Amino acid sequence: MEFQTTASGVVSDLMTRIPDVRRIEFENAFYADEGNWIESLLVTTGGPFDPESVLAQLSRVDLFHHEEVSDESADRRTYRLTVVAHEPYPFLLGVILRGQAIPNRLEVHDGHSNGVVTVKEWESFRTLADRIQEQFGRFELLSVNQVETTGEALGSGQLGRVLRNELSQDQLTVLRIAHRLGYFDVPRRASADDIATELDIAQSTLSERLRLAEKHVFDLIFSVSEKATTGDTDGS
Repeated sequence: MEFQTTASGVVSDLMTRIPDVRRIEFENAFYADEGNWIESLLVTTGGPFDPESVLAQLSRVDLFHHEEVSDESADRRTYRLTVVAHEPYPFLLGVILRGQAIPNRLEVHDGHSNGVVTVKEWESFRTLADRIQEQFGRFELLSVNQVETTGEALGSGQLGRVLRNELSQDQLTVLRIAHRLGYFDVPRRASADDIATELDIAQSTLSERLRLAEKHVFDLIFSVSEKATTGDTDGS
């Protein structure tokens, strides 16, 4: 089900302090203890900002790591913040998990929390909806779909994080620009010449970077799948 409720917690505080913020999405979250959560947040803004100075204003959150993951030429900036947040009770993600629902997406924008969750049975959905209404004063059902699978839970984007850690900056940049311009679309919306011009590099340089980046991606993907298929030979 897709729903909307009142925004609350640390992300609500961040929305009021980050300049020109558009939305904040939970990429991942883990409960630690005593109300503390380890959260990976994707923050989309209309321009650059300094995460350290912004989070220094909040007493309930400690910044562990931050990085910009958007292309510098993009109209909007996206930052990944890894924080330890002391969330108030009730916390929306905690309510969802206690309701034995699987959170597929959770983001905050314009003072609202929008979420997509998967529940096993209709009665579970009704119970969760009532709890959200009771705890946060508002619950608006946006859509309901019957699905055969649970969908991707928060944290399912781990492959993207692995690739961003493994690829060089040149490889990441060439893949990001190629994707943005439509080089991988069918039919293609951009040629190799278009990408080379955008990056201000020779086409031969582009071809080399693109091939190396693609090979690196495939090496990472298929090495993992082959290990899963054949088993680990050292018994670990």
